[in-house]
Amino acid sequence: MFFLALRKMEVYVFILTLSVFVSSEVNVVHEDIVMDGCSDTEKEYISVLDGEEMYHTDFSGKRGEMTLPDFADPFTYPGTYEQSLADYETCKHNLDVAAKAYKSPLEKLDPPQTSIYSRDDVQPDIENKLICHVTGFFPPPVRVSWTKNNEIVTEGMSVSQYRPNNDGTYNIFSTLRFTPVEGDIYSCSVNHKTLEQPQTKAWEVEVAMPSVGPAVFCGVGLFLGLLGVAAGTFFLIKGNNCN
Repeated sequence: MFFLALRKMEVYVFILTLSVFVSSEVNVVHEDIVMDGCSDTEKEYISVLDGEEMYHTDFSGKRGEMTLPDFADPFTYPGTYEQSLADYETCKHNLDVAAKAYKSPLEKLDPPQTSIYSRDDVQPDIENKLICHVTGFFPPPVRVSWTKNNEIVTEGMSVSQYRPNNDGTYNIFSTLRFTPVEGDIYSCSVNHKTLEQPQTKAWEVEVAMPSVGPAVFCGVGLFLGLLGVAAGTFFLIKGNNCN
């Protein structure tokens, strides 16, 4: 697939290679996507299997990054970093050709949709992560920033690679490490060319207190049970005395 978007001073080219393969043993369909893209300011190379990122090129760090979870069977992509550098040069060439050939047509624009949530259940003083998911936008880039109690924070923040959606739009995750303190308010703000002002979602630390319901019910049940046993014993003794 080939996606192209052009704007007066910004040109984007995204080339996606989509492979679908079927396991003959269990008849399971898998989807493998390799995407490389560039603009006047950005570049990206990513490999995705069934919606999960396996590899991306860290161009600023000049290395390839395997991003499979720890429990997955480890493997590598030999030569992929070098391939991504070559693809980037090709992408830049295609940018120049496309800018001249298409003469800056109207580009497709889709605004982002943003949500914010914690990775784990919130417990006081236990480090956690906030996740800001931005999806449904076209074209990249988007800019994500975080605040804590209205103060900008950058420490502990990270941003994923752009990932393609099935409808041709993109999504991205930004995470922020934090230690929950009751009442703290965090926000994630997203900037995109479709927005007149940043799209901001707020999240307040609310530490759930452990429920006392089950303990109360168990205690009441045990008390009533013992009371019943005691009452039964009392009447049994009284009955024997009458006889």
